[in-house]
Amino acid sequence: MLAIIGGSGLTQLSNMEIERREVARTPYGEPSGALAFGRMCNEPVVFLARHGYGHTIPPHLVNYRANIWALKEAKVSGIVSVASVGGIRSDLAPGTLIVPDQIIDYTWGRKSTFFDGGESPVRHIDFTHPYDEALRRRLLAAVRAAGDSAVDGGVYASTQGPRLETAAEINRLERDGADIVGMTGMPEAALARELGLPYAAISVVVNYAAGRSSSEHGIHFGDIELVLQESMVRVRNVLECLCHV
Repeated sequence: MLAIIGGSGLTQLSNMEIERREVARTPYGEPSGALAFGRMCNEPVVFLARHGYGHTIPPHLVNYRANIWALKEAKVSGIVSVASVGGIRSDLAPGTLIVPDQIIDYTWGRKSTFFDGGESPVRHIDFTHPYDEALRRRLLAAVRAAGDSAVDGGVYASTQGPRLETAAEINRLERDGADIVGMTGMPEAALARELGLPYAAISVVVNYAAGRSSSEHGIHFGDIELVLQESMVRVRNVLECLCHV
């Protein structure tokens, strides 16, 4: 049973037949919301809205540990993250789907590990390749099965938020090798790795990053909303196809 974590623009899966909701309790507090168990294309899935079902939890206050722990307790086989991002590279225009393969973490102050003292010994994880390659390949196959296209690979810069970045910060991220920028990729990916859960992401470019192209003089939030609405329909189609690949 796969888990799907929905980000901005995907607080529910309209093509999922929900059978029950469960409020999880974890040693790390409460997750962002109840886990929705159900079926998509007759395959079992569980869905969790990362920012809450009313999109009320900002990126830096998401209880990432509780979310990942609750999904582990639900015995999911892997996690697919859906997130909106800004495009840093010039060819990553709004509406582009991308399945990243690397992360640079710029966040701070977030609870980023399950091994933060106490009686459990520290565990160091290998994070050379932060996304599970087999699950990435499944996602890319699902994109093709949906008759769509996605960029294979890219470096996701995870920033603190909730504000968007300055043009100078985007220049820095580009120099560091980042292709896209978002606010929720970390510590989610690392926590999944700590618990041995395969994790991959499909990102929707909803705007050019600050200082780039149409965002040269500022971000246009009305345009972002339009891109989100159109692109999340495509993402839902991809997730349906994921059940069969």
